[in-house]
Amino acid sequence: MVVMTRSSIAVAMGIAMVAIVIGFSWNGPDLSFAESSTDVYFGTEGTPQGPAAPAPDETVYPRIGSLDSRLVVWFITQQHTYFGGFVLALPLFCALLEFLGLITKKPALALRYDGLARDLAKVAVLAMSVTALIGSLMLTMFITLYPSFMKYMGGTFKGFMPAYAAVFVGESLLLIVYYYGWNRMTGRGMKWIHAAIGILTNIVGTALLMMANAWSAFMMSPAGVDAQGRFLGNAWHLLHSALWNPLNVHRFLADIMSGGAVVLAYACYRFFTSKTDEERAYFDWVGYIFLFVTVFALIPMPFAGYWLMKSVFVFRQTMGVTMMGGLLTWLFVVQALLIGVLFLGINYYLWQSMGRIKGGERYQPYYQFLLGVLMLALFVWLTPHTLLTSASEVKAMGGAQHPVIGNYGVMSAKNGAVNILILVTALSFLYYRRANRTMTISWVKTGNTLLTVLYVVGALNIIWLSIYGFYLPAKVRVGLSAPQAFTTFTVIVLGVVMNRLMLRGAVLHGPIQWGKIPLRGMVGLFGLAASFSWVMGLMGYIRSSGRLSWHVSELMADVSPWAFTPDLQYATKMVTLNMVVFWAAVLVLFWMCERGQQPVMGEEFEEEQVPLLSPVPSQET
Repeated sequence: MVVMTRSSIAVAMGIAMVAIVIGFSWNGPDLSFAESSTDVYFGTEGTPQGPAAPAPDETVYPRIGSLDSRLVVWFITQQHTYFGGFVLALPLFCALLEFLGLITKKPALALRYDGLARDLAKVAVLAMSVTALIGSLMLTMFITLYPSFMKYMGGTFKGFMPAYAAVFVGESLLLIVYYYGWNRMTGRGMKWIHAAIGILTNIVGTALLMMANAWSAFMMSPAGVDAQGRFLGNAWHLLHSALWNPLNVHRFLADIMSGGAVVLAYACYRFFTSKTDEERAYFDWVGYIFLFVTVFALIPMPFAGYWLMKSVFVFRQTMGVTMMGGLLTWLFVVQALLIGVLFLGINYYLWQSMGRIKGGERYQPYYQFLLGVLMLALFVWLTPHTLLTSASEVKAMGGAQHPVIGNYGVMSAKNGAVNILILVTALSFLYYRRANRTMTISWVKTGNTLLTVLYVVGALNIIWLSIYGFYLPAKVRVGLSAPQAFTTFTVIVLGVVMNRLMLRGAVLHGPIQWGKIPLRGMVGLFGLAASFSWVMGLMGYIRSSGRLSWHVSELMADVSPWAFTPDLQYATKMVTLNMVVFWAAVLVLFWMCERGQQPVMGEEFEEEQVPLLSPVPSQET
C-alpha cells in the first residue's frame, strides 16, 4: 500500500505538471491590439484575449492505419469518463456509509457500515491512480492526434488549467489522507473529524467534475467567445455556458449511478462465488445497500435529463431536433426502454427480496397489479412522438406522427409515465419496509386510507396533467413537467413519513435472513447493474453526438473525409465494449484490494428485545 500511495501521488503530480505547462505555454496569438467584439451567447462586449477557432483546413486529422483516430479517442475518453465517475462516486459512498455508521444505535450495523466504507476507500485510492494514468494517456492522444483542437481549447481555457490541476492534486491527497487515517482516527471525536475529511474530499471532487464539465459544455454550447471563437476575457461567461448547470446535475447523478452499478456487480459476483453463509449474507446486504444508493440517483435522473434537453432546445433548436427528432431519435427510444427496464428490475428485486423476510409473502398478491401498472407506464414512456420514416410511410400514416400512438409520445404524456414509474417503485419500497412487521398503532386503518388517498390523488393529478398537455402548445406544454415532478416528490416524501410513523412500535417477525434471497433475485440485480452502466455510456454518446461533426458547435468543425456520426448499431457496439473493459478493469481493482478484507455481518437484531410473532392478516395492507 505504501507503493500504491507513492504511485498515486506521483501520477497526480505528473498530470498536474502537464496541465500547468499546457496552461502557461498555449498563449495563442497576441490579440491585445484587437478591437472589442461581442459574446456569441451572452451578447456582451469584450476584448479578444484568446486564439480564434482553427480554419477548416487545420482540422483534417490523420488516421492510424485503417482506424479512425476518433474511435481510439472515443474508447480512451469513455474509459476516463467511466473511471472519473467511479472515483467521484466511491468517496461519496464512503462518506455516506461512515456517517450512517456514526449515527446508528446498533453497534453491529455500525461496524458493518464502517468496514464497507473502509474497503471502498481502499479501492478508490487505487482507482484514482488508474484514472490519472488514463487521463494522461487521453491528454497525450488529444495533443498528438488533434493538435489544432488542443491548441485552441488550451489557449481558450488557459486560466483554468492550473486551477484544474491544483484541484485534482488536492482531491488525490485528501483521498489518501482519508483512507490512511481510517484506523488512526478511531475515537468518537476523531471519527467525526475523519468524516469531515471525507466530506471535504467529496466537495473538492465535485468541484473537479464541474470544472471538467465546463470543457464539455463549451463544446456543445460555446459562450464567453465571439463569432471567431476568441475568448473575450470574462472567465465566468466561459465557464457558465448555456448547458453547464444542467450538465453538472446530469453527470453528477450519472456518476453516482455508474459507480453504484459497479459495486452492485461486484456484490453479485462475490455472492455467487462465496463459500460461506456469512460471506453470502454480507454481499447480499452490500447489494441491497447499493441498490438504494443507485436508485436515489436514478429517481431524479429523468428530470435532470429533461432539464438538459430543454436547455439544448433553448440554446439551439436544431441540435435538439437532431437529438430527439432526427438522427439520434432511436437512441432516445433505446434509452427510454433501458430506463424503464431499470424501474422494472428494481421492483422485481424488491419483491424477490421479500423471500428473505418472514411475513413478506402476504404482500405478493399486490405484485401482479403493480407490474401491470409498470408495463402500461413503460409503454407510454418509450413511445416516440416523431419517427424517422420514408415518404411512403408518412403518406400512409397521414403525417410524421402516428395517428394513434403518436399521442403517447407527447412530452407531457412521457413525463407522466415516468412519474408513475417512480410512484409505483416508491410504493413497492413501502411494502418492503412493512414486510417483516405488524403495526400496533391504533390508527392503522386510518393511516392506510390516507396513504391510499395520497397515492391515488397524486397519480390522478399526474395523469390529468399528461392529458391536459395534449391541448396546449408545445412551448407551454413543456412547463407541465414541474407540477408533475412536484406531485411525485410530495407523494413520495409524505408517503415515507406516514409509513415511518405507522411503523413505530411495530412488532418484528424476525430479522432479515441475509443471504437467503432467491438466486433469481441476485441474477436480476446483476442485470440491473449492467443496465445502469450501459445506459450511462449511451447517454454520454447521445450528448456528444448532438454536435455531429463539430468539435465546438458552429465554431470548429472536423472536416476529415472519414469523420462520421456513428449509427445506433455502431454506437451500441462501442458502448458495450467500453462497459465490458471498464467492468473487467474495476473487478481487477477489487480483487487487488481484497487482501485483508474480512466481511463480518454480525447481527444487529440481537440488541432488540422484541417478541417474534407470526404475521397477522391484514388490517395493515
